[in-house]
Amino acid sequence: MHRKPRMVYQFKVSLLDIRPTVWRRIQVPSTYSFWDLHVAIQDAMGWLDYHLHEFRIPEPNGNHLARIGIPDDDRFEGDEPVLAGWNVPISAYFSRENPSAEYTYDFGDDWNHTVKLEDVIPGLPDIRYPICNAGARRCPPEDVGGPHGFREFLRAIRNPKHQEHESYLEWVGGAFDAAAFEPTRVRFDDPRKRWKIAFKEGD
Repeated sequence: MHRKPRMVYQFKVSLLDIRPTVWRRIQVPSTYSFWDLHVAIQDAMGWLDYHLHEFRIPEPNGNHLARIGIPDDDRFEGDEPVLAGWNVPISAYFSRENPSAEYTYDFGDDWNHTVKLEDVIPGLPDIRYPICNAGARRCPPEDVGGPHGFREFLRAIRNPKHQEHESYLEWVGGAFDAAAFEPTRVRFDDPRKRWKIAFKEGD
């Protein structure tokens, strides 16, 4: 983990197309890469990092959108290449003048988020970053079918007469409280370990 950073970036991460909004406020070291930020977003939101992801953010010196995530050698001709997130520092793109990015997780369900830089502040010596200090509502279950599928899921679990009521509840372990979220319960993984697991380094 990164410890005692000199400066910290504070982001608000909001899941789009879901009402009421699922959102988190996180603080991460300014030395983070986009891969590190991805891991922090996954852990704060409650996603399980089963699927691909991508950031899209304006280049600092123009309107061109950079794509940052996991490079794909099979991209279509003419597609903008995806930069490897672990090689790109967030400080190279995020600033007060360039504060917002789009973040998509799971290209099947298409969970789209806004990631907005709210502040750049000094790191505190007694805090171990990253931290989540605010937020609201539980994120949807993995593989529920995107925003539309999540709405159908909620209708089913709230209506005992719905034909999918019992099967959905069984699928999520018996209960699902969409309003439940407690920032102090967020636990962050080490992004370096997550990278080694994802790419099986050392095999």
